[in-house]
Amino acid sequence: MKSREGKIMAGVSARHLHVSENDLKILFGEDARLTPVKDLGQPGQYACAEKVSVVGPKGSFEGVRILGPTRKSTQVEVSRTDAFKLGINPPVRDSGDVAGSPGAKLVGPKGEVDLSQGVIIAKRHIHMTTEDAGKLGVKDKQLVSVFCDTQDRKAVLMDVLVRVSDSYALEFHVDTDEANAVNLKTGDMVQIVEEC
Repeated sequence: MKSREGKIMAGVSARHLHVSENDLKILFGEDARLTPVKDLGQPGQYACAEKVSVVGPKGSFEGVRILGPTRKSTQVEVSRTDAFKLGINPPVRDSGDVAGSPGAKLVGPKGEVDLSQGVIIAKRHIHMTTEDAGKLGVKDKQLVSVFCDTQDRKAVLMDVLVRVSDSYALEFHVDTDEANAVNLKTGDMVQIVEEC
């Protein structure tokens, strides 16, 4: 296994959702605005005070946090373990690619939204700028492997999507299932590798 230069900080994503302006108003009232409580690793992204319940055919989760800002369409991101509890089988997709995915019911303090689609398991990915991509020798939408050198479990995660934009900050994103499997925590460092 051959490593490329450069360490990348990991960010572990718990279940969360992104909402459209229209759905925000249904869930929280006509005058609702998202209330930022914590900045996230990506510029302009933040965790909100607003939370909803996500209800599937077999189970539900209460207090699922909304991440801001609002988006064109509402999207729920869960882990495979979460999906089992909800009783749905969402595809592994890049964020924003929700066509044909299963839906769920969202319950807020003022109303409910029945999503016909929008629940996905986010594909593991790395955000980076064009400068980062040049230094790391990768390009947008390329699939790479990432070495997680954690204390208890060293592992290589394959099929990691590279996402390049000058609005991004360098960060590796995985969901809680994947992070728990290799004992990876937010703030740990990982590295892109080439298998020999």
